[in-house]
Amino acid sequence: MAQRRIGLVGYGDVSVVHVGAIEAIDGLELVGIADSDPAARERATAETGLPTYPTAEELIDALGPDAVHVTTPHDQHVGPSLTALERGVHVLQEKPLAHTLAEGSRLVDALSSVTAPRADGGAGAAKIGICFQNRYNRASQELSRLLAGGELGAVQGAWASVVWSRTADYYAAKPWRGRWENSGGGLLINQAIHTLDLVQWLIGPIERTEGLVSQKKFAGVVETEDTADLVLHHAAGVTTTFYATLTAPVARPVELEVATENAYLEVRSGRGGGLTVRWTDGRVDTCSDRVATAGGRAYWGVSHEELIRDFYASLDGPEPFWIGPGEAMASLEILKDAYANSGVGT
Repeated sequence: MAQRRIGLVGYGDVSVVHVGAIEAIDGLELVGIADSDPAARERATAETGLPTYPTAEELIDALGPDAVHVTTPHDQHVGPSLTALERGVHVLQEKPLAHTLAEGSRLVDALSSVTAPRADGGAGAAKIGICFQNRYNRASQELSRLLAGGELGAVQGAWASVVWSRTADYYAAKPWRGRWENSGGGLLINQAIHTLDLVQWLIGPIERTEGLVSQKKFAGVVETEDTADLVLHHAAGVTTTFYATLTAPVARPVELEVATENAYLEVRSGRGGGLTVRWTDGRVDTCSDRVATAGGRAYWGVSHEELIRDFYASLDGPEPFWIGPGEAMASLEILKDAYANSGVGT
């Protein structure tokens, strides 16, 4: 893989997993950090020794990186990504695509008009990837392979749950997390979006979202939802029952279960997680997930490093990265549909 110089835009919680992955992958070098918060820039300088800048523009103009990783709050995703792409710099952006559908559409639409020469000297336009790293979990990959292979028979339906725990202090530490104008939502866009993405990727496109989001624990603390009870109607004619909440005393493993003609498949996250396939003839197959090597919290998933490695391996090829803005729009549309049903959000 060619040597790549990387800039980081946003030095918050999730940036640690990107820094760890960049350090772990041969051929990548983190060269600078941008953050609008002076305290974050001071912390970044102390922890990394790298130069820091207030904006993505200043970082790119000063250092000329081959790529930037955008790990800002949700409402600050699209601006830095567009800035980089317009300068021919590759982008790897954290989820969600954006905090609103309109902002997400700006990025999707802009890709067709970006014509700047690539900063790394390669042919074609700069590429962008969105971090839905749980698609790279071994369990997810094996489930995708089995569903595509035909041996499971027809899918009959699915169940998914994200039962986690948060506190008022979590929101007080970063108030943007609980504000519609900054985060674009609560539980669904912040925590459960990875599981929504897996459901629509594995089972197929979702035409309609039925059900409601609500506040069961954090009313008066934040504006956004902490619980969701949904039925997702897939284009193929089957449904996924989807439950998520932040009201549990401790976080449970994320669950995804798929019923098919010939087997029942169960995916569990976390330590000891993976895929269990219970065939109707009595066989039981298992596939264990890898252990996280990049830094960060376990509930972020174990595959940031795998996605980042694959993104950089793809840069010299002619095709866009497979998880781009158009692909990432699907999960944003699902959760915004749930908000519209509930009469909340924008």
